[in-house]
Amino acid sequence: MNFLLSNKNFLFVLLGRAVTNIGDSIYYVAAMWLVYELGGSAFYTGLAGFLTMLPKVFQFLFGPFIDRWQAKKILVSTQLLQCLILLIIPFSYLMNLLSVHLILIIMPIVAIIEQFSYPTQNKILPLILKKEDLLKGNTYFSFAYQGIDLIFNAMAGILVTLIGAISLFVIDSISFAICALLFSLIKLPNQESRTTFKKNETDIRDAYYKYIKELTEGLKMVFQDLLPLLVGAVAINFAIGVTYAILPSLAEEKGGSEIYGYYLTSISTGSLIGVLLVSKLSKFKVGKVAIFGFFTATCSWVFSAIIPNTLLAIVLFGLAWIPISCLNIMIGTVNQVIIPNEVLGRVTSASYSFSAMSLPVGSLVGGYLASIINVELVFAFTGVGSLLIALMWLLNPKLRKLPKVNEINSSMFNMKVNGKENHMM
Repeated sequence: MNFLLSNKNFLFVLLGRAVTNIGDSIYYVAAMWLVYELGGSAFYTGLAGFLTMLPKVFQFLFGPFIDRWQAKKILVSTQLLQCLILLIIPFSYLMNLLSVHLILIIMPIVAIIEQFSYPTQNKILPLILKKEDLLKGNTYFSFAYQGIDLIFNAMAGILVTLIGAISLFVIDSISFAICALLFSLIKLPNQESRTTFKKNETDIRDAYYKYIKELTEGLKMVFQDLLPLLVGAVAINFAIGVTYAILPSLAEEKGGSEIYGYYLTSISTGSLIGVLLVSKLSKFKVGKVAIFGFFTATCSWVFSAIIPNTLLAIVLFGLAWIPISCLNIMIGTVNQVIIPNEVLGRVTSASYSFSAMSLPVGSLVGGYLASIINVELVFAFTGVGSLLIALMWLLNPKLRKLPKVNEINSSMFNMKVNGKENHMM
């Protein structure tokens, strides 16, 4: 608590993120339910899900703007935009103009705006926290995210029944306005926007070329310097995609929809426990924690697939998510330390985009494999993905020898920024 009270900037960012997460949880459930009600078909909910996920794949295109624009302005303006856009739905309802097609237009627009918000929050942390506090700050962030997801995903469904989806959009819009107010209270070091878009055709062309140059620079850093970490993220997201695709089928074999809910709860619970354990595991070297953690996740995952007792299988599956969640925070903190803040937006956005691409691919592959072979076998092989990541860390000397998070510094690896060597990873 002292950590929060002593740093008002971080407190405002954390509260803003928490309110945003609450709004996102309520919005997504309300929007999907409204799409189903108005469309009357699962086709429309599937289309809505696709349109919502698609902008995440292209987040790398927004990275240069995140690095060039002032972070505080991005956060405030994105929350206000979402606040106003979501009010279109209740207004359209009052005017008898609401349709499923209108919601299918609004959902991807909101999703695009979100691609600016979350990477900017990630970029702000190194500006308002000391290096030794970054891990703690990321832990608070993840705890807020996982805890809110666990609570409000379930509450949103109940609220839809009690007060209706339209009313929830009004509440959600208010939450984004509150979030904009919280972000407006942040005081960052003086940042001058490096972006100037002038009417002159030459200036517009120059701005375009600068954008392409900065975008390419970020992509090069990801594929040249952060490739091992990117491969790990891709593998995990692919496994997650497969898992979510086959869980309904697996649960049906083990008892039905109730079991499906237990599996989903075990993911959230395991992830939340992982967040709580970060501070304990940060006392050990990152390389060793990663190798041991991913190996442990594999064992828990595979055993959960082959053990006949359903309750024990669900518990083991939840345990597999503890090291995965913990390492996600630790590796994210390492990235904030080793990547120069001036390029952090485009690098993290590119990493997120390419790792996010494996989610729908994993979903398609998982669904296909489960239709032709035993679903429990597919589930077991999915868990083996963590073992491959453990082996990658074990065989890569730089990753294997990474020290404790607070001992990692930018001189351990070399990155080039604007063609100049910057002693980063």
